[in-house]
Amino acid sequence: MERLVPDELWELFERVVPSKPTRPQGGGRRRFGDREVLAGIVFVATSGCTWRQLPPVFGASWQTIHRRFAEWSRARVWAKLHRVLLDELGARGALDWSRCAVDSVNMRALKKGDLTGPNPVDRGKYGSKIHLLTERSGLPLSIGISGANTHDSQALIPLVEGIPPIRSRRGPRRRRPAKLHGDKAYDHRFIRAFRRQRRITHRIARRGIDSSTRLGRHRWVVERTVSWLNAFRRLHRRYEIKAAHFGAFVSIAAAFICYRQYAK
Repeated sequence: MERLVPDELWELFERVVPSKPTRPQGGGRRRFGDREVLAGIVFVATSGCTWRQLPPVFGASWQTIHRRFAEWSRARVWAKLHRVLLDELGARGALDWSRCAVDSVNMRALKKGDLTGPNPVDRGKYGSKIHLLTERSGLPLSIGISGANTHDSQALIPLVEGIPPIRSRRGPRRRRPAKLHGDKAYDHRFIRAFRRQRRITHRIARRGIDSSTRLGRHRWVVERTVSWLNAFRRLHRRYEIKAAHFGAFVSIAAAFICYRQYAK
């Protein structure tokens, strides 16, 4: 259990997990511990196994663990955990806002569901897209999901506006990057107008002007973050019909990527 949910992570998780419901006076079935259930959810996220394949070592049944996962997803526990970790990193001065990068990654949706669409680069098969905005070292500041047929440019403004106010070592909370790097998919007039309004310096490749040979000079960090996401095998394919559950696994991955930096 401790390997999947270290003590430091558990202390942070206790800040955001809802309080346990009061047991009826007549007794009733014992509620399994949140830490054991969290370890089972992390196991599913990292191993990619189905809920039914959960080993009995976690104590609770797979139905109980899945039910708690759905309960915590409705309460936005995973997004809150991600934000708490960003706050802790920001307070340490471990977030570099000088250069942020944006990108996306596609995956096939085996059961379709909410926020899926025909993927134009996968022979029209249904899929979803994860959108990422990272700071200079690759830590995810903002994440989003959409159908695979959503153009990347449509997700940039929600990503920037979705950055929560994050603590800083000195001064007020921050939620605006100094520079934003992106590929040619983000070269649109409405995006340039938005970044001028928000006073964000953009480094977006211009279509028909900039060479693709230099696109990775600063954007490689977000591509590395995509490879970090691939370590969470549950994200290799989208198995969830509900978009909230798929988004929960994306938030779990983002939180753990931040936790690794926090634990150093």
